Parts: sequence; C-alpha cells; structure tokens
Amino acid sequence: MSAYQCVLEKLQKNPKTWLITGVAGFIGSNLLETLLKLDQNVVGLDNFATGHQRNLDEVKTFVSASQWSCFKFISGDIRNLDDCRQASGGVDYVLHQAALGSVPRSLNDPITTNGTNIDGFLNMLVAARDANVDSFTYAASSSTYGDHPGLPKVEDIIGKPLSPYAVTKYVNELYAEVFARCYNFNTIGLRYFNVFGKRQDPEGAYAAVIPKWVAAMVRGDEILINGDGTTSRDFCFIENTIQANILAAVSDSSARNQVYNIAVGGRTNLNDLFSTIKVCLEDNGSQYTKSPVYRDFRAGDVLHSQADISKAKQLLNYAPEFDFNSGIKVAIPWYLNYL
Repeated sequence: MSAYQCVLEKLQKNPKTWLITGVAGFIGSNLLETLLKLDQNVVGLDNFATGHQRNLDEVKTFVSASQWSCFKFISGDIRNLDDCRQASGGVDYVLHQAALGSVPRSLNDPITTNGTNIDGFLNMLVAARDANVDSFTYAASSSTYGDHPGLPKVEDIIGKPLSPYAVTKYVNELYAEVFARCYNFNTIGLRYFNVFGKRQDPEGAYAAVIPKWVAAMVRGDEILINGDGTTSRDFCFIENTIQANILAAVSDSSARNQVYNIAVGGRTNLNDLFSTIKVCLEDNGSQYTKSPVYRDFRAGDVLHSQADISKAKQLLNYAPEFDFNSGIKVAIPWYLNYL
C-alpha cells in the first residue's frame, strides 16, 4: 500500500475539517469531491470570480447525500478579511487555491491580480494563523522560475519573474516564509506545473491550453500555437495535484515551511500536444482535420518548463499516478461530455 493510500485510510477513520478557498474552481472542486468521498468535513469559500456553481453541482452528483451534508459553502472574497476569518474558524487544514490565474490576465490587469493574489493571500494567512489551524497548504506556481533557463526546475534556483502573475506567486512564497519564521505558522507551497483535468473551464479569454484546444477542435475552429510549437510544458493531471495537497496538509514538521514542485517530471511540446489531443478525440469519435496556425510567441511566457519532483517524492511521499498520456485519456471524455 502506498503512503498516499495509508493517509487516505487514516483520514477516513479520523475525519478532519478542511477549508478550501476557491472551492468552485477547477482544482478546488476536485479537492472538494475527493475529500467528501473520504467522509471529511469541508468548508468552501468562493466569490465565483473564476469558479462556477456548476462545478459544485457536479460534485454533489458524485457524492452521497450524507457526504454532501458535510460541506458548508461560504460566499465570500479572500480580499475581505472578515470572510477569511469566518471560513477559517474550527478548521484543521487549509487548502488555499483561490487566486486569479493566467499570465495574460495579469498583464492586462495587474492591479486586480495583485489584490487577489497578494492582499487576499495575506488575509488568508492572518485568518488561518489566528484560527490556529494545523497547516496551511497553498497553490504556488511554476511561473516563479521566471527567466531561469535551467531544466529541470529545482526549487531553490529561480530567475526573475516575467509577468505580474509570477510576481504575485513569488510574493506568496515570501509571505509564507516570513509567517513561518515570525509566527511559527506551518505552511507548504505547491508549485503547480500546468494542471489539467475535469472541470477545467474551456471557455473565456484566459482558458488553459488543453481545454481551450479541445473545445476549438470539437467546434472545428483553428488551433493557434504561440511560437513554432517547440515550447514545452510539464503537464500534470489533476489527480496528482489532489494527492500532493492531501499529503502536504498532513505532513510532519520536517516537510513543512517549504515549497515543492508538483508535476510529473516530463515535457510535452505544443506540437506533440496538438497531435495527442487530435488522436484522443479520434479515439472518442470526434474528428479534426485542420492544421495548426502559428503566431508570435506570447509575452510573459517561458519557453520551456519541466519539474524536478525528487524533493516532493522524498519529503511528502508524493508519487504521481498519472503521466501526461494516461491523464489526457481520462480528461478528454469529460471535456467531450461537457462540450
């Protein structure tokens, strides 16, 4: 039995109370589903800036009535300290997922990104500290590596940030470190690398590449690739991210007050991503016949991203169960059903 399975069994025998910020979002709603299926008590906070009621509605269909009754939803904003305090009371573990993602969004509106990702983050730190929660796990980002060219990315070697979004996520790490040092408050940052999976919104100007491309292919629209298609990413299936959050939350003191890469340690370039999605769609009865259209490289993006996940493996017992190919085969049917 894996270390993760052991943790899940212990949680089912001894339920805890969890707070998920951004609970109606992509990652937040998947965490909610998993925790409710483990018979945990969950408080969820969201203002629906990027999350959706439909995500919560779908989770409700996947759990029992008694499990759903263990979920308390708070409509609120992390930029409001009172909302954060209300949500944090009586909580054992915080999983802080609420943020305004997207590099392009931050370039277009750095003020709102800063307000949510930095002011909101600080509010949650203060509220969770004052509520004396056991641990505070937060969504960090691979964007923190900035312009550092080295591969694979190692946690303690970063470059200069390339976007306002990257600045905000780095500041989160700095604040977490200061709270550990000044207040003896336990935090863990998880640097996500291109997470994908069910309930990831394919619509909107800031949609992530995988759901956006799937939606475009189903509609028969052109696929636009920034650059020549050799740009690469370490795509990480949502189930791996869920595992990392739960392991981080219950980890012992030796693993806390650090940041970890959460990915699979692989690289997939955009040309290969296009081909893989096309084949998966064909396997699911959806044909796409157009060739991609190439355009200029997008400002604020990095050329290549790949994680060294040895630290997470060693200290968190993180063992990703899905590589990119196995994850995309699970994700595509959900996208098709949604569309």
